[in-house]
Amino acid sequence: MSYSAEKIKILEGLEAVRKRPGMYIGTQDETGLHKMVYEVVDNSVDEAMAGQCSEIYIRVLPENIIEVSDNGRGIPTDIHPDKGVSTVEVVMTILHAGGKFENDAYKVSGGLHGVGVSVVNALSEWLEVEVHKGDTIFYQKYKTGIPVAPLEERPGNGTSGTTVRFKPDASIFTTTEYQFDTLSSRFRELAFLNKGLKISIIDERKEEKQSHEFQYEGGIVSFVEHITDTKHPIHKVCHFIREKDSIIAEVAVQYCDTYNESIFCFTNGINNSLGGTHLEGFRTSLTRTLNDFLKKDANLSKKNTITLSGEDVKEGLSAVISIKIPQPQFNSQTKEKLVNAEVKGIMQTLTSEGLNLFFEENPAIIKKILEKCIMASKAREAARKARDLTRRKTVLEGGGLPGKLADCSEKDPAKSEIYLVEGDSAGGSAKQGRDRNTQAILPLKGKILNVEKSRLDKILANEEIRTLISALGTGIGEDEFNVEKVRYHRIVIMTDADIDGSHIRTLILTFFFRHMRPLIEKGYLYVAQPPLYLLKFGKEGIYAYSEREKEEILKEKNTDKFVIQRYKGLGEMNPEQLWETTMDPEKRVVLQVKMDDFVEAEDTFNILMGDDVSPRRRFIEENSYKVANLDL
Repeated sequence: MSYSAEKIKILEGLEAVRKRPGMYIGTQDETGLHKMVYEVVDNSVDEAMAGQCSEIYIRVLPENIIEVSDNGRGIPTDIHPDKGVSTVEVVMTILHAGGKFENDAYKVSGGLHGVGVSVVNALSEWLEVEVHKGDTIFYQKYKTGIPVAPLEERPGNGTSGTTVRFKPDASIFTTTEYQFDTLSSRFRELAFLNKGLKISIIDERKEEKQSHEFQYEGGIVSFVEHITDTKHPIHKVCHFIREKDSIIAEVAVQYCDTYNESIFCFTNGINNSLGGTHLEGFRTSLTRTLNDFLKKDANLSKKNTITLSGEDVKEGLSAVISIKIPQPQFNSQTKEKLVNAEVKGIMQTLTSEGLNLFFEENPAIIKKILEKCIMASKAREAARKARDLTRRKTVLEGGGLPGKLADCSEKDPAKSEIYLVEGDSAGGSAKQGRDRNTQAILPLKGKILNVEKSRLDKILANEEIRTLISALGTGIGEDEFNVEKVRYHRIVIMTDADIDGSHIRTLILTFFFRHMRPLIEKGYLYVAQPPLYLLKFGKEGIYAYSEREKEEILKEKNTDKFVIQRYKGLGEMNPEQLWETTMDPEKRVVLQVKMDDFVEAEDTFNILMGDDVSPRRRFIEENSYKVANLDL
């Protein structure tokens, strides 16, 4: 086959975006779909950061149409000198066109690449833009990124701002169904990060509308207080704003009487879920500063001849790191990680200044923090010894996998799955009924330790958890855990459909959330959905997985001759029943565990599994009406 000039295809305009959407929006699934909304809202937030916008209003309309409005200056509408068409059309149809490349229009902005709204336009079935400029509204509509007609003028209502309305293209995305909670989570973050900015969202897809209004005068201090609301803080929030070389760093820090860390990183309002150089600089400075203060405290340093590690100072830490930088650089268009090399050193300097001033002014607070970090250091050493002991026992016992694990013969993690089964009885049935080639079974005896209330050394002393860690192969702890070493890409929690089963499932979920979160983020964790009922109509048996399904089956059969068997435990099923209802890949129902709202997940685990009883009682009272099946 010849390779010549005619083989080279040139994609004009937004055609390249539609051809390779993943390069621009990250993914074509639910994540990329929601990113479309964030790209439009981020433009309004940039107006707010420039001091030109105070309100943003988002509507989720029927057919998953999105409308984003703000009261900013509005996109320029005059004819662009280079392109000969309206600037609105240039912004909406040309990649790398925007006001973010020169510092005159925006000193800082969420996007460096300038592809945001034009990419949204390209990946939409249709998009409409309205620019309000006093007595005139400038309107233009596009289909798959192509203008339907030139910019037209309509009578205005005296307001200013921009409204973008679009319908995502179902031929591009695997789903076009927006999740209200996922959107709300992002907009709550933006409201925290932009003090005083009001962000409203309303979902009008159902008769019963949902809505939220976010506005926080305390900014990221309010954010940290929200994170630590149920965690028993041991001091007031440490907050500082510092600037160097055109980089502004705002940090809020608070330690709590807990064992887990919660840190959120942002660059120009964009959530950097993988952190980056600003987080590296903060961590280095925090560890160094606390060690400096430990050396200064004669009483503490005399009793404890230790040097605190980065792991020690993380325990119980909640923090929000927000920086504003003129030219941010990210690892990808999805902006998950900040990579500006110069930021690390600047962040170290600014963090050191802010922490030193706060600790000097609050000697009682630094003493409490140091005492907590020292306890964490001692627990870390105990955990290391426990891990070493576990490794030695494993070597002495031979093999390397726990004895009660019935492993599968497949060695490729992508083709392997493990069932974490409640109880030996159900475990025995699962071992007999499984597909031995791809399905491993690990029975778990009773309720595992509540890791929300435990340090790592105590966690490693728990036999069931040690067995689970060994079976998965990832290790545990920041210095050892490696998600790439996981032996199964599908980890299925299978517990009884009763109160005890729900509690065990929650304990296991808490363990994964706190100590193996990357497995959740990669989509490896699932929850099995065993049937609640077996309905027998003579020789015919039909399984029902919910109360509603049971009623629908009975209505459809329309007979008085039936027997209902209620399954309270997996052990009540024989191996064949367990296979066909819960383990057969062709028939089973499993729910993938997702974490769309990290802050909400933090709150929920703190409430359900933490020490404080009153928030848990309140949670139960407020949500009890949602319970469909309760075993008494």
